[in-house]
Amino acid sequence: MKSVRKIIKINEELCDGCGLCVPDCAEGSLQIIDGKARLVEDKLCDGLGACLGSCPTGALQIIEREADEFDEEAVEEFLENLKKQASSTPVKPSGCPSAQIKTFAPLSPCQTANKPSLKTAGGPSALRHWPIQIRLIPPTAPFLQRADVLVAADCSAVTAANFQGDFLQDKVVMMGCPKFDDAQSYVDKFTAIFDQCKLKSLTILIMEVPCCGSMNGIIKEALKRSNTTVPVEQITLSVRGEVVARNQW
Repeated sequence: MKSVRKIIKINEELCDGCGLCVPDCAEGSLQIIDGKARLVEDKLCDGLGACLGSCPTGALQIIEREADEFDEEAVEEFLENLKKQASSTPVKPSGCPSAQIKTFAPLSPCQTANKPSLKTAGGPSALRHWPIQIRLIPPTAPFLQRADVLVAADCSAVTAANFQGDFLQDKVVMMGCPKFDDAQSYVDKFTAIFDQCKLKSLTILIMEVPCCGSMNGIIKEALKRSNTTVPVEQITLSVRGEVVARNQW
């Protein structure tokens, strides 16, 4: 049944797709689709406007218009489906090699003593596992157990002159773009990881651009939903690769 009621409106010209609004929508009605925040269905929005304060561009507002009535049962079903999608393993045994889980054997003491420094061009890779994309790593990946995890925005690996030596060393890396990827699926996946993997620490490496900051919101929301606490360090890089901020939660 439709009625005139309060509901969210998104100005697509102002929306930059940062995704900061997504974790603030407890009903999951806001998703980043094709680089913009969009309302999934009218019946999933309660019209209370909890997401308004997180939008840095003012693209969100509450208006009154004819819309389907808010449906709490539909919200519960929708959120449950999102959790199932996030927890299901995206890896298929016969699928693309990019999604096959691999853990690389550590170097022997002799190899470690003789390997070049990571700060030296041509040194060995510090990568300890595969895959590295957030979307491809299931919460059940064995390399996540009791790990020190680096959640890195895609652009950071190109921007930081010595990404491996300065940030990746001795960490499990999970890379993604909070602007173009599905922020809600990230929240669900990290919630499952925090609940299941007993992480030792988590480092967030993002760029100074506004859209990258939504990675912080994603991790905070996942921590809020999970039953564990994890020490977090958040590092921000300038577009020239310098560290401009470090914060601990």
